[in-house]
Amino acid sequence: MSVLTPKRPAAATSTPPTAPTRGDVRPTAASSRPGRRQRPHVVSYLTMILATIVIGAPLVWMFLASLKDQSELYQFPVQWLPGSPDLDNYAQAASTVPLGRLLMNSIGLTVVGAGLKVALGLTCAYALVFLQFPFKRFVFGLVIATLMIPPQVTIIPNYTLVADLGWLNTYQGILVPGLASAFGTFLFRQHFLTLPGSILEAAELDGAGHWRKLWRFVVPMSTPTIAAVTLVSVVTEWNDYLWPFLVIDRADKMTLPIGLTLLQNIDGLTNWGVLLAATVVVTLPILVVFLVLQRRLVAGLTAGAVTG
Repeated sequence: MSVLTPKRPAAATSTPPTAPTRGDVRPTAASSRPGRRQRPHVVSYLTMILATIVIGAPLVWMFLASLKDQSELYQFPVQWLPGSPDLDNYAQAASTVPLGRLLMNSIGLTVVGAGLKVALGLTCAYALVFLQFPFKRFVFGLVIATLMIPPQVTIIPNYTLVADLGWLNTYQGILVPGLASAFGTFLFRQHFLTLPGSILEAAELDGAGHWRKLWRFVVPMSTPTIAAVTLVSVVTEWNDYLWPFLVIDRADKMTLPIGLTLLQNIDGLTNWGVLLAATVVVTLPILVVFLVLQRRLVAGLTAGAVTG
């Protein structure tokens, strides 16, 4: 009786890979990918640097020119750095017009106006999303329609109304006609549609009313959108020129942009150093606000962008 032993399979013979010839060498996708990625980055950085120079150069020159004396402003070729920087232009601007009063007026009107716009936008958007009432879609359509109306169209009716109410040369005459913010209402509404409904349902089961749900749950989840609407409202209120110029003609009620016109009428067009110093006072606060809120601006503007 013979015992059969299994045969071992023969080892597979493998020939070592031959080195590729020069003509067979081809760049792989992994080796070519970094080069393709670097070129768009370089173009993006160059474009960003160019845009920064174009936008920032006038601002830098404005600040440096406000520290120069009158003779240095007319030198040719242009001298960027002041020979002996001083604050005489700022002192002269403050002595010519009530610059401190104008600054306080602008700050107060901007804070109150932007705050009321954000609050009204929040409450209107909450009603359009979480409350049930007839013709809700029609009301939202009216809000969107107001975005298509140029603000210059409403100047004459608003001026007539403010004059009839006796609000000329008053703070409420500046604030009240522009309190309704269709942009803020639209942005808040689009963001509220993306909020998880389970949280609000749990809050309702816990006995929370609409006011508590808005300020305890909806507002904390909407911080980026609130920051974006706040920034847009602050910039709009701070830079508003035409409407305050129409309803205000007293220096103690004017804002900073109107104060520049007052300074120009008093000092004329020859004393550019004083005008540039006042322009720096107008521009610097809004730049600080933008630097503080810029991180949340894009997130707030894109919140709810894909929601119908």
